[in-house]
Parts: sequence; C-alpha cells; structure tokens
Amino acid sequence: MQKEAGYPSNMFTVAPGVWGRKDVFVNFFIIQNLVNDDWILVDTGLKWSATKIKEMATHLFGPASVPKAIILTHGHFDHVGSVNQLAEEWDVPVYAHHLEIPYLTGQSDYPPPDPTVGGGLMATMSFIYPKSPINIWRHLKVLPGDGHIPVLPEWQYIHTPGHAPGHISLFRSSDRVLIAGDAFVTTKQESVTAVMLQSKIISGPPKYFTCDWDAARTSVQELVKLAPKTAATGHGQPMRGKELDDALEELTTNFEKNSVPASGRYIPNPAITNAHGVMYVPPKKQGKNEMVVKAFTISAIIALGFVWSNYKKNKRARYHEGLLDIEYNF
Repeated sequence: MQKEAGYPSNMFTVAPGVWGRKDVFVNFFIIQNLVNDDWILVDTGLKWSATKIKEMATHLFGPASVPKAIILTHGHFDHVGSVNQLAEEWDVPVYAHHLEIPYLTGQSDYPPPDPTVGGGLMATMSFIYPKSPINIWRHLKVLPGDGHIPVLPEWQYIHTPGHAPGHISLFRSSDRVLIAGDAFVTTKQESVTAVMLQSKIISGPPKYFTCDWDAARTSVQELVKLAPKTAATGHGQPMRGKELDDALEELTTNFEKNSVPASGRYIPNPAITNAHGVMYVPPKKQGKNEMVVKAFTISAIIALGFVWSNYKKNKRARYHEGLLDIEYNF
C-alpha cells in the first residue's frame, strides 16, 4: 500500500469523505458526515492504534476534533484494541449490533479461533489470539434494528454474521460505497506473506475466526446484491469498479472452494450463539502433533519478528541515506 501524498504512513482515501489507515495487519476508517462535517470512527485497530488514529484525525480535522461516535463492525481483538481508551478520552458513544453486546460487556468469550483451517502462519498461530470479551458498557449503545445509523444519516448498516455473531457492514447508497469489515477481505489474511506484502486478492472472511460458514456465505451474497462500486475491508486494500465486480463474482461463484476451509472445528457444525453469547462450540479437533505444531509456530513467530525488525531497520537506514544524497547532491 503506497503512501498518498501528504498523508501519514499507511493512510489512504477510500471515497469522498471516507479514509482508512492500516496498522500492522488491520484497517480502521474515518467517515465524514457530508451534511454537517461531523465524523465518526469505524473500528479501533490494535491496543496501540490509538496514537495512529488520533494522528489521522488531526491530519483530517485538526488537533481538537473529536468524533460524534465510534462504530464497531465487530468485537474481535484486532478491531477493538483501542476502543476503551478512545471512548474514555473522547467521551463518545460506541455503537454495535445487539448480538455483539455479550463480547463487549464482559459476558462471554468469543468462539475460539481455529488454527486447523490452513492457509498460512496467520491461521496456524491463531491459538494465541485473544478471544476474551472487553467491557465498555458505560459507552456502549445498541444500533437500531432498522439498519439506520443515528450519527450517519447517509449510511445504513447490514447485519453480516458468520465471522462474528453481530458483525455488521456499512453502506452508502448514494455512491455505493461499502465498508465490509471482515465479512470478506481483500487479501489472504491467513497468510503472513500476503499480509506483509498486502497482496490484493478477494477472499472470504478470515478463516481462523469464522465460526459459522453458512451465515458467512449468506452475508457475502447479501453484500454482493448491493452492487458496490467501492469496497474497503478490515484487511487489505480497497477495490473499485471492474476489479471489484470481477472479484465479487469470483468470490460468490467459488465461495465453497476458495473461502470455506476443507476441514476445521466449525466444519460442518457452527458455533451456536444468541444474545447472551456463546451457547455451544463444536469439540476441538485434536491433532496428533499439536504440541509440535505450536512449538514450531512460536519459533516461526520469533524468527518472523527478527526478520521484520531487520527489514524495518534497513528500510530506515536506506531512507536516511537517501536524505543525505538529497542534501549533498544538488
């Protein structure tokens, strides 16, 4: 993802009044209310994303600007990491679907991630990803049941479960802009290589956290019916126009083959959830070499961190060498 001129790093334009920013492997978004210039934040990234979110807001609206609200597509750890800090600091409401409330008020863990789905290291190491609830009850508000968003009159939300019970996507019908959250994504989120390189490919929801594949398929079909012209997702780069049309056709035509894992904890039986949280989770599928796989995964994570650290260090060195060339070669 290339830096746009004048923007903070990894910030990008999605559509008029809509901007996104990537932090490590997840995106969050700012939407401006084009009627009165208020703005809202969609998702809050990781635990350390608050600084980047505030930097983004300052760039767009000035240092004293505060959103009217935060909207959560769902409550997985990489989408709510900074929500408590920002909601407290800004003293703003946080809107979510009523089926996400148990995971945002400390009532229920999410269904456990499934490291057996395959596809790459991001999936294999998912056994370490947090699944415990957070508790932001003081700021939490339930979205109305009719699909409208109180702080964004030009937008509607669509309940798109499967990846999470109360997952939502946001849609602006005037120019058919879709923020899909993790209902589908535009990179292969299971693969650490694809995530690091931001390889652009349409994919179903991240496999390792999706607990109901029938619902996930239906959600994708509902979003495709909207015929979006622009789509931004929780992971990956925005897609537009014919590229998006072709990608969504491929996604729906080959959803079973390309998106649904060949096997896994939630194949064929989904987790069962309701307004109180998780009611039933299919038994864990034990692998004979589970401990070996976990040990290998942890070693791979350490090695990957070392490689990434050296990459960033070398990149900074090349940058500073470039500055010296600019300074002395004129």
